[in-house]
Amino acid sequence: MLNIPVLRWGKPYESLEVADVLHFATGEPIAKVSQANDGIIRRDMRTAQKARDILCEIPSSDLIAKIGKAADLFESATLPLGDGTQSPEDFVHQQSASTGLPEHMCKGNMSKNSFVLRNMEKILDCLTRGLPLDILTNGWGVEDRGVVVSYQAQTPILAAVLPSNSPGVHTLWLPAIPLQMGLVLKPGPQEPWTPYRMVSAFIEAGIPREVFGLYPGEAAAGAAVLAACDRSMIFGGTPTVERYKGNPRVQAHGPGFSKILLADDVVDDWEQYVDLMAESIYINSGRGCINCSGVWASRHTREIAQAIAERIGPIEALPPDNGEAGLAAFTVPGMGKAVWDMIAQDLKEDGVTDLTSQYGDRL
Repeated sequence: MLNIPVLRWGKPYESLEVADVLHFATGEPIAKVSQANDGIIRRDMRTAQKARDILCEIPSSDLIAKIGKAADLFESATLPLGDGTQSPEDFVHQQSASTGLPEHMCKGNMSKNSFVLRNMEKILDCLTRGLPLDILTNGWGVEDRGVVVSYQAQTPILAAVLPSNSPGVHTLWLPAIPLQMGLVLKPGPQEPWTPYRMVSAFIEAGIPREVFGLYPGEAAAGAAVLAACDRSMIFGGTPTVERYKGNPRVQAHGPGFSKILLADDVVDDWEQYVDLMAESIYINSGRGCINCSGVWASRHTREIAQAIAERIGPIEALPPDNGEAGLAAFTVPGMGKAVWDMIAQDLKEDGVTDLTSQYGDRL
């Protein structure tokens, strides 16, 4: 079993307090993860400026090249992890075992993260609208149109309090390093695998280990990260979004309320969009914050709902190592029943029909 330490600006730290990462089905421990407390985090953040200073000594073009190398390492290499190593196959199996996500989806998210790393130069070109990246290093420069501009970093590091439900969200913090910002990550309790493997790939690719902090822990650790860092992102439910609403230091990513709207201009051609609608609901087991949570149409609503039900109703729960598995397991006992009870309550409202009922019980 792996023992995974806290990473304090690149230095492993084994704490007295550890937490087990458990297999969702068997309850067996997969790894023991050292836990960071808020005092350690606050102390380490006092030297956060060093991370940016180190990265500013390396041209962004060189960092982008190293990140391209990290993409290959992340996807295909056996990398150091705690007191052991982790192959790509280990990563997929461990991530699936602790999160309930089918293994082929874990592999797909792995490829997604690598794709972002390989295309970082294009991504930064889009994010900055073609700004020469040395302007961000120097604080000022001349745009291609001949205008003098100034950009000043408002933080030496980017911090992120990460979730356990979907590995795909990690693409959001990957641009920090080529923008010469250090990274401070608080991994999700069930999904430490992606941030630890990504940081290991970065270090193996030649990015200085001193610019990385990994602080697994309980809720207090996440709160300490957000309080101590000038710019952070957090992933959570609606209460999390409400808690940090209006706080310019924290970017909160909530559950998502994405809708598909079929207005009068396209609703009569709804059959053309059934596959798109079903995939938007169902892809990645519906765990993403951008998964569709509702379809709204001006007419043909019964027919549209029936067609979607025919696509997703027959889907059965399969073991996570089955290549056809499309549903992630609930890792918290009783959660499946609680979700179904909530749906059953909504079905009691007037005008609500369960069009998937013909495909059998949901539990």
